[in-house]
Amino acid sequence: MPRTAPDITVPDLTGKLAVITGANSGIGYGLTGRFAAAGAEVVLAVRDRRKGEQAMERVSAEVPGARLRLKTLDLSSLASVTALGKELADEGRPLDFLLNNAGIMTPPRRDTTEDGFELQFGTNYLGHFALTGLLLPLLVAGDGGRVVTLASATNRWGRIDFDDLQSENYRANKAYAMSKLANLIFARELDRRAGTAGWNLRSNAAHPGATVTNLQVTGPGHKSAKAARRAALLNSVMYRVPGMWQDIAGGVLPALFAATSDEAVGGGYYGPSGFGEMTGAPAPAKVPARALDEATAVRLWQVSEDLTGVAYPAPAREDRTESAA
Repeated sequence: MPRTAPDITVPDLTGKLAVITGANSGIGYGLTGRFAAAGAEVVLAVRDRRKGEQAMERVSAEVPGARLRLKTLDLSSLASVTALGKELADEGRPLDFLLNNAGIMTPPRRDTTEDGFELQFGTNYLGHFALTGLLLPLLVAGDGGRVVTLASATNRWGRIDFDDLQSENYRANKAYAMSKLANLIFARELDRRAGTAGWNLRSNAAHPGATVTNLQVTGPGHKSAKAARRAALLNSVMYRVPGMWQDIAGGVLPALFAATSDEAVGGGYYGPSGFGEMTGAPAPAKVPARALDEATAVRLWQVSEDLTGVAYPAPAREDRTESAA
């Protein structure tokens, strides 16, 4: 049976505003409940409005008085990302937290986003890269915005293949690991750029370890009911392995810690503290060596701006331009 990790204390977030992508299920849903319970107003940014409305009803039942709003966001569409960015920008309210959580995991066959990107790289990484850039003015306008981008322990096997970023030579696990490694690199590079430019912003990353969510079914079952049933059966067996899995209440803790704790540092990476970083209380996670390569970080950033058309403000000084050439 999945276990629940020891809890953490969340500060009072009354008056704060959080945007959580993929907030209708899994880690996103768990984070929504915790932020709402701490007093924050939460924007649930979801692809399926019906599921988003159902999630709001459940959270409201669990957290009386929860302040929730629903926004449409399809991270596989840059037009949708741009629309949400404009909608929030027009509202003009400073943003305290951005939780880049939504994603898709290991579709059995290669698929593409509306803009022609490989589905995992486009959704998990490029969509969040673009959204964060569009919301940057709101994040730096208040008392210090915090951006937490969800990675995965599988990124330790990932590699940024600049010759095949769109995984034309598709292998599901390889493409997923690359997208999540890109997320970690992005989180660290965003924090570095924020420090260089003097932006009032902290960026870090987290991963949920081995947490039971629908991600293990919706991805492998992408566009195939038969594959979804097969994945559900396989997962039901894996979930019985003692000590290997934790529930959503435990899985949200690393991201919750990264977003709200004074002990969480910019550029940090957090995951479960147990064996193999699969379960347990939040703690600093191991950063893969490939996430530390500075030239890769600079090159990936430039490529991402070119692919998405979202350009971040250039820091006043960019000391590593030559190293990325």
